[in-house]
Amino acid sequence: MTAHAELAHYRKTVPNAPTTHIDRPRPGDGPLLWRLARDSRTLDLNSSYSYLLWCRDFAGTSAVARDPSGRAVGFVSGYLRPESPGTLFVWQIAVDESVRGLGIAGALLDGLSARVAAEHGLSALETTISPGNLASERLFASYAARHGATLTREVLFAAEEFPDGGHDPEVLHRIEPLHF
Repeated sequence: MTAHAELAHYRKTVPNAPTTHIDRPRPGDGPLLWRLARDSRTLDLNSSYSYLLWCRDFAGTSAVARDPSGRAVGFVSGYLRPESPGTLFVWQIAVDESVRGLGIAGALLDGLSARVAAEHGLSALETTISPGNLASERLFASYAARHGATLTREVLFAAEEFPDGGHDPEVLHRIEPLHF
């Protein structure tokens, strides 16, 4: 299945969701993605400038879900790890509160994975999740199950490694092998 066909497949399988189109972010999406991250109340909020840069420099490894009017209602940002180019690291994923629970986050992950696999090859997906973020843990566990892959977890950065204090540990979730 081509990356375009794969994206179309995931668009059609989002139950009860308004028609969503998944595509690459554009620099003009940066302000709304920053707001989505801020309003998630679970993500570490980066500077607004970083979201503008992300939409320009990492658009090929990121995705945006758009509602019928073209407004961004969700996003996933990621990058290919330089030391492991077959590994997509998912930096952040957020969905607007008005459309949560409709499968958009899963469709974003599946669609982005299919595109990255078609363009670069993909054998593994990684992300970090703070303990207690059950929604993210369920999202990535279900991604692993859908793709018939193994999910392993280990602490990547302990709480005491963060210089500003008060940060939970970041647990690395690695999903492999992926076959597209």
